[in-house]
Amino acid sequence: MLTSPSNALHSTPPFFPIRRSKPCRSRNFHSGGGKLCSLSLLSASRFSVRALVRPDVVSEDGGGPSGALSFPNYISVKIPFGNREILVETGLMGRQASSSVTVTDGETIVCTPVCVADVPSEPSDFLPLYVHYQERFSAVGRTSGGFFKREGKTKDHEVLICRLIDRPLRPTMPKGFYNETQILSWVLSYDGLHAPDALAVTSAGIAVALSEVPNAKAIAGVRVGLIGGEFIVNPTVKEMEESQLDLFLAGTDTAILTIEGYSNFLPEEMLLQAVKVGQDAVQATCTAIEALAKKHGKAKMVDAIRLPPPDLYKHVKELAGEELSKALQIKGKIARRKAISSLEEKVLTVMTEKGYVVDEVAFGTTEAQPELLEDEDEDEEVVPEGEVDQGDVHIRPIPRKPIPLLFSEVDVKLVFKEVSSKLLRRRIVEGGKRSDGRTPDGIRPIDSRCGLLPRAHGSSLFTRGETQALAVVTLGDKQMAQRIDNLEGSDEYKRFYLQYTFPPSSVGEVGRIGAPSRREIGHGTLAERALETILPSDDDFPYTIRVESTILESNGSSSMASVCGGCLALQDAGVPVKCSVAGIAMGMVWDTEEFGGDGSPLILSDITGAEDASGDMDFKVAGNEDGVTAFQMDIKVGGITLQIMEKALIQAKAGRRHILAEMAKCSPPPTLSLSKYAPLIHIMKVHPSKVYSLIGSGGKKVKSIIEESGVEAIDMQDDGIVKIMANNVASLERAKAIISGLTMVPVLGDIYRNCEIKSMAPYGAFVEIAPGREGLCHVSELSAEWLAKPEDAYKIGDRIDVKLIEVNEKGQLRLSVRALLPESETGKDSQKPPPTGDSNKDKGSPRKYVNTSSKDRAASKVASGDELVLKKKDVRRSAAGDMPMKSNSSSNEEDRGGLVNGEATIS
Repeated sequence: MLTSPSNALHSTPPFFPIRRSKPCRSRNFHSGGGKLCSLSLLSASRFSVRALVRPDVVSEDGGGPSGALSFPNYISVKIPFGNREILVETGLMGRQASSSVTVTDGETIVCTPVCVADVPSEPSDFLPLYVHYQERFSAVGRTSGGFFKREGKTKDHEVLICRLIDRPLRPTMPKGFYNETQILSWVLSYDGLHAPDALAVTSAGIAVALSEVPNAKAIAGVRVGLIGGEFIVNPTVKEMEESQLDLFLAGTDTAILTIEGYSNFLPEEMLLQAVKVGQDAVQATCTAIEALAKKHGKAKMVDAIRLPPPDLYKHVKELAGEELSKALQIKGKIARRKAISSLEEKVLTVMTEKGYVVDEVAFGTTEAQPELLEDEDEDEEVVPEGEVDQGDVHIRPIPRKPIPLLFSEVDVKLVFKEVSSKLLRRRIVEGGKRSDGRTPDGIRPIDSRCGLLPRAHGSSLFTRGETQALAVVTLGDKQMAQRIDNLEGSDEYKRFYLQYTFPPSSVGEVGRIGAPSRREIGHGTLAERALETILPSDDDFPYTIRVESTILESNGSSSMASVCGGCLALQDAGVPVKCSVAGIAMGMVWDTEEFGGDGSPLILSDITGAEDASGDMDFKVAGNEDGVTAFQMDIKVGGITLQIMEKALIQAKAGRRHILAEMAKCSPPPTLSLSKYAPLIHIMKVHPSKVYSLIGSGGKKVKSIIEESGVEAIDMQDDGIVKIMANNVASLERAKAIISGLTMVPVLGDIYRNCEIKSMAPYGAFVEIAPGREGLCHVSELSAEWLAKPEDAYKIGDRIDVKLIEVNEKGQLRLSVRALLPESETGKDSQKPPPTGDSNKDKGSPRKYVNTSSKDRAASKVASGDELVLKKKDVRRSAAGDMPMKSNSSSNEEDRGGLVNGEATIS
């Protein structure tokens, strides 16, 4: 019964969770309608528990207090979570689930219900645990940006968090528990500061601890960052932007279960320090969870655990132990798998169909069976030796007939697999040799080749033993970047991504080909983060980089083969990587004393698929000779200590150095230069005020530049950065010249030589002084002599030298040929028209040429003197720079005398 320090609680009967054996059992226990006051857990001094009643909710019938709904099992708890506390609530939402927990960190809220099936599923060697994590866009007041406005397919980063929840929970589950278990995790609120991933793992650990799932230990997860030389537990999102380490750690109060992280060549010593900091934080959280579960958790379903008969292990070993040991020594994976599969079928036939006959010695060689004998002469009755006289009935001993033992197929398969695993582990510990003859720290033979695909931008084939990865690199511009729709609210683009594919043919099997599996997404992300550290910055190498890693053969450590092959393919594509990196997978045999060892764990380097399946650890480490860039560890036993992890890291470092040395022998080697089929990208810097003029209205201007120059794409940023992507140098140079011309800042007095006349108008010629940049040379400025129209001296296509004599407030340019002529050719009377009948009228009055808009034309008609008004002809030109055409529009249109390629103003 819950008690307060004053023992002044209501008088409701004590609450005892009862586990019933019947399928129909009650999950909601109600102890009464009284209210609970504040409590404190006596077993945990570091956090407090408050059992509160939420405000009454009016019932459906609208009744008074008798119809009100209360939450008597509502519990509110604060537990440590790194350098702060989180709020844990249960009993309010999702009350029909086995357990439902809501965890709050700042204003980030994660809800996690756990449900368990009443009836167990068919036994198998894989726990039926299903995890689904979802980030609701409503958590930040948004909706999905796609056509469908509800959350749909699980995103890649959500899949990764599902794996983070799943992996530390499995080792805590007992063998023989086959009831389907589902964990749902929803982000209901997100404040942009407190990341929900570690919170979701901890929330799942709390929910499972409070549920009926018979897990052995409570788990929790934390994130550790390295900021300013200091390790910080559960840093905020802003703090992580400055971190040199991204380490996620999950475990129990006594051991580490899962580690995953990425760093910038962090030394192994500092990595161990970060793990120690994270482990201390996990221990504090798990202690609080254990105390909470002990106080308020439900009874565990221990009676649902079903294990194979104990004698079956001995029978399988007696029947197939010797042949199985020989099969495990076959070096080839396919041959070994076929031999073991054939032996398994033989064992199944005997155990499930014919029946296994136990050795007769174990059960005695004879049994007594009565046999009736005819009594002829009582006086001369002779009792044979070995018979018992029981009057008229004599008992004669006869051999006992053994009874064959039959077992279920599922139990036989489970036991056969476990016996195979133990025999493999025994061979490694006792003989010091693995299936392929290597020592525990041995590395399989390595072969690497580059440039296999001539049209690809970069390619490599990396082979290590029976694991082979084909890596292909494709280079592109920003349009090839991967867009990520997340809770942050801003569009995020990845300029580098690695896509990992594991077809069934890689293991010699027939299987379905479809969307990437969770395993493929997880392995691809690990390899991607391992390579991301060695890439150049966007300023130094402005390409979007895509790496495809297709596993052609697999016998363990295919993700680390993707790291090695991806690194070589990047070099073959001409990506200036900082250094080479390699990856290696480490394994472990935990209890060596069982197999004749000294009891200390045995670390294995470069594990195969069988050693991964039969071993107790899968620890992947990637980096160079000096530090680590990515790591991931999964434990299949109760957990490991820091000492074991340190030993594994040291052995992994030696293995990486060996692999890097073998990669340096790559033949053919990587080209280290851009492929002739790779696109060319040039970066220009223009003034930010010029960006809009380059884009034009509705993007017309930039489209015309792309069409005229023949480039593939032009990307412009608000800060003035312009990226041009082209397939050949000629089109790239043409686009550069056009953009330079459009963004140039002309200066009065500049002289432009050999400029082409692009179009003609009655009042002058339009001259291109730079690609895409034109100015007007008025008819009066085309020659020292008087011209009635420009065609009298020039035609379209002629090339002339001009001088810039005016730039008006709209940015329009006024050019002059006359200003470059000698003064002797530009006298006062040189611009006079030929004499006419009215010549005396204009005598002595110099002519002035004025460009006016339509608004000034009326006034110009009454202008005094001999001022001659030149009325402009409206000219329309296409955005692509077509020849000008006379417009039939009215005279009220805007003055277009200084048009430059269709743009009224060049800022």
